[in-house]
Amino acid sequence: MRYGMVIDLKKCVGCHACSVACKAENIPEKEYWWHKVFEIEKGKFPHVTKHYLPRPCFHCKNPACVTVCPSNASYKCEKTGLVLLKREKCIGCKYCMVACPYGVRIYDDEEGIVTKCTFCSQRLEKYEVPACVKTCIGNARYFGDLDDPNSEVSKLIARKRASVLLPEEGTEPSVYYILP
Repeated sequence: MRYGMVIDLKKCVGCHACSVACKAENIPEKEYWWHKVFEIEKGKFPHVTKHYLPRPCFHCKNPACVTVCPSNASYKCEKTGLVLLKREKCIGCKYCMVACPYGVRIYDDEEGIVTKCTFCSQRLEKYEVPACVKTCIGNARYFGDLDDPNSEVSKLIARKRASVLLPEEGTEPSVYYILP
């Protein structure tokens, strides 16, 4: 199994409900956000288009962050394919932050460790979808097993020709986008 997400950028309205849900579920007492939504404008006035790019952790198949971690705090879960972190092992060296081509890792000054989106692994253990998926008001997010060709995410990737960010990095991210 390899959990993954498809985000339909045609449906994303930039409401940031995903970011708020993530923060409320995972890090309510912290000043930082694991999940961000970027606003992208293209064109020149008066022909300008705007869309939004939500950016959780990409839970890569070949995660650069795991490779560089000297303390083995960053690891890939064999059961789910998620890239997770053993907080007690993290030495706060920030190598994983530098290695991640997507810039999704966050340094927690208070604890002296690096943190990141977990696709709400605590919810997955209870067979619930991540908070960002559940909360999306535009129904722009889909979640499931990328290794199952009959899963909704696999079918969307094939049918809608979903793509990943920075494919040239060779990390094989588990977050796909349906472009606007």
